[in-house]
Amino acid sequence: MATAKKPKKPTTAKPGSSSKKNLKPATRKTGSTSKTAKKSTKPAAEKRQKRSKTVATRKVASVGAAQAVHAAAAEAELTTIAPATAVVLPATPQQEIEQIRESAERLGIELDEEEALQWLTQMAVQDKDEITVDAKNFVYGAKVAILDFSPQDLTYFRHVGKIVAILDQPGLVETALALSGSAAQSKIQRNPGDADFFQRVNIKAPTRAEAVQVLADAMRSKALSMLRGNDYQFLSLKFGTHAEDAERNKKPIKKGSPMTWTAKDLEAGGFEVGLADGTKKLVRWQDGMVNPGWTKLDWIVADTQRGQLANASNLLDVTWEEPNGEITPLDGFVDPYFQEIYLDAASVPIFSKLVREVDDNAVDKYVADLEHEVYKYLVKTPNYGKVAKRAYNIFRLTDRYAEAAYIREIFDEPTTVLYRVWSLLDTLSGAQTPDSQLDRVALLKQYDSLIESVVIAAEGEKEIRIVRALMRARDEALGLQPVVESLEQQFSQSRGDVMEILNEYFHDLLYGFPPIAEFLEEIRQRHYD
Repeated sequence: MATAKKPKKPTTAKPGSSSKKNLKPATRKTGSTSKTAKKSTKPAAEKRQKRSKTVATRKVASVGAAQAVHAAAAEAELTTIAPATAVVLPATPQQEIEQIRESAERLGIELDEEEALQWLTQMAVQDKDEITVDAKNFVYGAKVAILDFSPQDLTYFRHVGKIVAILDQPGLVETALALSGSAAQSKIQRNPGDADFFQRVNIKAPTRAEAVQVLADAMRSKALSMLRGNDYQFLSLKFGTHAEDAERNKKPIKKGSPMTWTAKDLEAGGFEVGLADGTKKLVRWQDGMVNPGWTKLDWIVADTQRGQLANASNLLDVTWEEPNGEITPLDGFVDPYFQEIYLDAASVPIFSKLVREVDDNAVDKYVADLEHEVYKYLVKTPNYGKVAKRAYNIFRLTDRYAEAAYIREIFDEPTTVLYRVWSLLDTLSGAQTPDSQLDRVALLKQYDSLIESVVIAAEGEKEIRIVRALMRARDEALGLQPVVESLEQQFSQSRGDVMEILNEYFHDLLYGFPPIAEFLEEIRQRHYD
């Protein structure tokens, strides 16, 4: 998950006056499945030190060249690039575990107490700026991110990375590609909805205009060279910023929003929009170069071995390096690195150079971005699954480890598989197009897998409606039924049903842990510009 570039500041941030009654979750329909946790005899944890508002001096400045990484890899499987002067805290935060246990037992969550204690202990001594190389798997990232990453699907993600990544050009373009979002937290998010990538792209050019031209050429050529294949299908890319309000395909476009380019648009070199005065305007590819803004590419990818589909996105963080070595972000902001797993340790020198440009208050700004997104998914467009994902990252970066540990446990429950179902309903809509070359067997296996997931995790009328929609779409893919309406229309109610189940699940469990309930109600009472 990448957060918005420019956080909106709340005009008020006062907690609401909600009573305890308002913080209680609705009664859960499922019975308790909790197991009795082993009682620890270790001492209770002392109060953690408060995080300083000023982020510590960045450790990555001392990172050596890639050769140094290779040499260090021979000594240990997990190598710290820059040793941190961490404050050693008590090893077992027992009071926090007991608080988690009480809510878990009451709500029917199966708590792995030993794993939770281990994670709490590790987090208590982490320096959030510390960068670590996993020499065995040749990946690296912030140590707090490495703790959440499982290398189990690393081969698959590296393959997808080749599909979505902007290519290096010696002396002109240098990059560092990473997993982000739920895919980078595979130890806890067992059912990620998408395969999200993040790529730092540094362009060396005499002028900003030339750097933008290089970026435009690289993005367009990448998309056109990877339009469709046995295991991928290009969807669209974001490049450029609309200078005025408009309308496209009967959908409004706001001034300042990113331009979206499909394969057809890229091949034609432009697309048409309607203006407020009723006239038509041709938006050309060159128009995007005026203000590239938010840059991103999207594909559907298929794992033909396992029969799985996913939306694979690559969010670009583009910088321009002048001949004198000065680095300028093209969108005005160098993204922080707290939720990224970089897939090639040889890119450490590039990463090190670029993250020196990250703002000293990066943690605070990143948390502010996430809080605004929590507000959006609480108030504007309710999605408690996304609330949980963003709240987890807030808690682990602000030393609220008990809350983070609790959310780790609710990600592991069977109902969370529906989050992947919800995401894949969109992916399938994009995959079943006349010109698609995606592996047919993988597509059908994905339908079978989704139907099985729904049967296990849902019940009642919602289960029946979702399964019927999936079976009908599968029959259409096999040619057993005529196509009467688009999959987007067919899946409309199913997406609503899945989201309703997920919202109920995550709402109940989030509000079932008092410290999280209080946090969410404080966010809910804010007013953003």
